[in-house]
Amino acid sequence: MIKKRIMIVGSNGMLGQRLVKHFSGRADTELLLTSAETESYFENIDYKQIDISDKKNVKKIINNFYPDIIINVAAYTNVDKCETEKELAWKINVKGVEYLAKYSVGSHAHLIQISTDYVFDGNDGPYNEKDLPNPISYYGRSKLAGENVIRRFDIPFTIIRTNVLFGPAKFGRPDFVKWVVQSLTNKQKIKIVTDQINNPTYLDDLVLGISKACDLKKTGIYNIAGAELLNRFEFTKKIAKFFNLDFSLVQPIETKELNQPAQRPLKSGLINLKAETELNYKPHSLDECFSLMQKEWETN
Repeated sequence: MIKKRIMIVGSNGMLGQRLVKHFSGRADTELLLTSAETESYFENIDYKQIDISDKKNVKKIINNFYPDIIINVAAYTNVDKCETEKELAWKINVKGVEYLAKYSVGSHAHLIQISTDYVFDGNDGPYNEKDLPNPISYYGRSKLAGENVIRRFDIPFTIIRTNVLFGPAKFGRPDFVKWVVQSLTNKQKIKIVTDQINNPTYLDDLVLGISKACDLKKTGIYNIAGAELLNRFEFTKKIAKFFNLDFSLVQPIETKELNQPAQRPLKSGLINLKAETELNYKPHSLDECFSLMQKEWETN
């Protein structure tokens, strides 16, 4: 069997961990994991520390592995810090993507780049793949620039836009669902915005969408997001109801009350129709996602 060589960039991150779990179980795949950290979370899988903003480092790793597919889930994602750390955000979200694309040319690797609904202004969502981007934060501008820089290179590429990722990642900070569950279990009051609308995306649904794009060699832009469009307060209410927690601890607020450095797209979300049609993408309902998370928490 000729194995498909897949390089995952950002393998220690929340999405990266679930991609490793998925692809490491496939007999037809040879994996190389890369992340900014000195050590991998996964034993017995080849790992290289990478600084994607270092051109020579990227060139050496790609040329040595000669991948068929590169999945880039590494990014500078602190939306507020991007406003003050613009140089760092640009180095990772734009220059890093440029170097991955540039050195994909030699092996004609299929580059899969994860992007975001923050490329839109959030005035008239949910958005499809043909809607015109208009980012209102530096994070959004850097992610859009990262999308655009790929087009300069003669490689097959897929840009996957997603939003509000949640799901069971064994290592690192808790996702939104786990944070809500932990906070309400500990009887802590939390403030949640009522005016940010998205369709939260279950990590493993996104992983299956990425996997389909790899297998079917689909190129272009795809939205891969959750099944249900709702605001963050409603999302929290569904979490509290499923896990039988005290929703009275949740205080509704508006985004402007948080005085955050970066603007957020408010009426956002992504339309999945293209992925459903071309990738046979079928996201789980939120209750199904919560059930899957609960089972994994109980076994870990």
